[in-house]
Amino acid sequence: MREPPADLTETEVLSALRAGWDIDSGEIEFLPVGAGSHHWSVAQRWFVKVDDLGFTPEGRASELDRVRRSLLTAASLHDDSGLDFVLAPIPDETGAVIRRLSPRYALSLYPLLNGVSGPFAPHPTEDRHDIAELLARLHTASPQAVAGLHVITPRLDLRVPGRDNLEVALSELHQPWKAGPYSAEARELLASRADDVRQWLTDYDRLAAEQPQRWVLTHGEPHPGNFLRTATGRFLIDWNTVAIAPPERDLWMLTSRFAGMLGERPDGDDREVLRHYEARTGHKVSETALNLYPLRWAISDIAIFVDELRRGEDLPDSLTYLRGYLNPTEPGRSPT
Repeated sequence: MREPPADLTETEVLSALRAGWDIDSGEIEFLPVGAGSHHWSVAQRWFVKVDDLGFTPEGRASELDRVRRSLLTAASLHDDSGLDFVLAPIPDETGAVIRRLSPRYALSLYPLLNGVSGPFAPHPTEDRHDIAELLARLHTASPQAVAGLHVITPRLDLRVPGRDNLEVALSELHQPWKAGPYSAEARELLASRADDVRQWLTDYDRLAAEQPQRWVLTHGEPHPGNFLRTATGRFLIDWNTVAIAPPERDLWMLTSRFAGMLGERPDGDDREVLRHYEARTGHKVSETALNLYPLRWAISDIAIFVDELRRGEDLPDSLTYLRGYLNPTEPGRSPT
């Protein structure tokens, strides 16, 4: 998020740090980094992450529980499974990994590391071997630890998030959308590709029915933006999307499918990096499963952006991203 939330003050953030972690500092700086969460640096020692639990009150409790379970998983992977590349949250004085700030927001705390993350883009060819190695370590985490994590870690629901709202929007393209500043253009964009979107949903259902039986702990978004390169090595950050799922949920981001979705030219040999992963894990990668997850990513994004704009939210970035997926006259992301 590039701007701090208008309905949350830095005083509230600092008060939560004092109450939960006994951090008494007034030195706070908003960091315009990442997506989906808000971030601050405090005293140049701590990295604060604030999650938005939802625009409407319905579902906030379940979202808080999902995030809490995800962060507990990251902590266990680091502490119990010995995965030193997992950047886990610092528990507060009660042992909690996340603390409610307000009805809408919740805070988690991390060490502030001196490092550089990459862009939301394909992994450079020279990095893919190392990334495949880290994913292999994650997917083959200690069975004893994983057995316990199956109790707390969310299991991926193969249904497309927001699909119901997207299908309602598709059914109401014949009438004007007037709820907000961008709803009319959102309707025009969706109408221009309605047949394609319906076909993508059909293709998704077919691929989802053929998923492999082997499910493991997956990060969910292992793109360069979620790897922090430091003097001591790489850290995999932002574990809110962790879930038990087929390993291909992570692996597709090491292939040309990711570049294709972003409208970029593929670079590197998919088979080389996947052969390394297969040799390291003994798991045969499924081409069908690799094809599912870029489609899921794109449809989920479209569903989110359409729903936000159709409801009337003033989110110009959502309109820009929606154009990237649906504007047929511009190169951009495509799930096919």
